[in-house]
Amino acid sequence: MEYKEIVFEKKDRIARITINRPQRYNACNLRAVHELIDAFDHCWDNEIGVVVFTGIGEKAFCTGGDQTTREKGGYEGELLLPLEVGWQRVTHLIRTLPKPVIARVNGYAIGGGHVWHVNCDLSIAAEHAQFGQAGPRVGSFDPGYGTGDLMRAVGIKRAKEIWYLCRRYTARQALEMGLVNMVVPYDKLDEEVDNWCQELLEKSPTALKMLKYAFLAETDGVTGITQLGVGGLSMYYNTDEAMEGKNAFIEKRKADFNQFRR
Repeated sequence: MEYKEIVFEKKDRIARITINRPQRYNACNLRAVHELIDAFDHCWDNEIGVVVFTGIGEKAFCTGGDQTTREKGGYEGELLLPLEVGWQRVTHLIRTLPKPVIARVNGYAIGGGHVWHVNCDLSIAAEHAQFGQAGPRVGSFDPGYGTGDLMRAVGIKRAKEIWYLCRRYTARQALEMGLVNMVVPYDKLDEEVDNWCQELLEKSPTALKMLKYAFLAETDGVTGITQLGVGGLSMYYNTDEAMEGKNAFIEKRKADFNQFRR
């Protein structure tokens, strides 16, 4: 896919996905959402160990869906998947990608952008960043991950305050309530994000994957258990025991699994 609304870079085992719509404070139209789906899908590349998700410039991480493209019935666009469905697809990819995703919050994280940063594994924010929801103010809401994960991060009373009142919160307030992991001056943001990336790259990728799926198993019911199970299955496929089953089938013989009981 040719990217027009985002920038996607891969270097030194780090993938960087950047929303590139500064004229709309990095609010996303339908095409931007489809490009994000494509980029996150490409982050399954085994050469990538960590993903950094951010917005272009100094003003905004993401301010949600571009309201100028919204009509009665949904957001306009030529692509098949509606924006509200695509938005949840991006959220699902962030949550289930088998490697850490860091939100580099360089400015406003509002509305759907706030949902995305909450659903990233880690959030590092510039001091001038602002956080908040916009749904009830613009006739919208998030039906799942953006409420559930927020509640687990800050508690149910604070989560309801954030959603019901649509107030703005400073980066320091976000840090105090557990919305972000770290707050730094803007000119130190990239350095701090890079430091966290390097720390993560020093860790076992399989352990990080299974830990991420273990968190999902606790929060996402049978869907989370499935992710954890599939993560284990991918490791099992790398064993001689699994290959014995496959080879026996191809060779039309009875598999000898007794050799693996030791």
